[in-house]
Amino acid sequence: MMNSDAGEAHSLKVEKVLFQGKSDYQDVIVFQSATYGKVLVLDGVIQLTERDECAYQEMITHLPLCSIPNPKKVLVIGGGDGGVLREVARHASVEHIDMCEIDKMVVDVSKQFFPNVAIGFEDPRVNLVIGDGVAFLNNAAVGSYDAVIVDSSDPIGPAKELFEKPFFQSVARALRPGGV
Repeated sequence: MMNSDAGEAHSLKVEKVLFQGKSDYQDVIVFQSATYGKVLVLDGVIQLTERDECAYQEMITHLPLCSIPNPKKVLVIGGGDGGVLREVARHASVEHIDMCEIDKMVVDVSKQFFPNVAIGFEDPRVNLVIGDGVAFLNNAAVGSYDAVIVDSSDPIGPAKELFEKPFFQSVARALRPGGV
């Protein structure tokens, strides 16, 4: 059983554990479920299932990118599974995608076990940086992005800072006028 929030729990039938490891930041598990295909779990919280990952990836990506005309430069913070990259790459106007993911193990595991999701890493417009998204954003030039998409895990552990006011002030600083 995976606890996702206080007062809420989800359970999936595990057919086989495919990967179990501990990165510098979190516990990483991939298992084959009976009904949802392969499942990615970080620190006990389900992050991705093969069966329905597209619903999340499409909404977090296309809503902001379709709300501005011709986005050219996009920053993705988090998103180590590559699904947001895959969806950003569907936008022909996008010329450059920076992605900053703190946990290399999530990227590597996703490439190995979720190749249809992680295909976004293969796009030549992608510049993948393994590092702290807060620090990356603080070093970004003012007005350098048309869109910033934050695809993070829950506000615990390495993602905690991504939910605090200074981070959102940095996002606003990095966006061009009219950016999202």
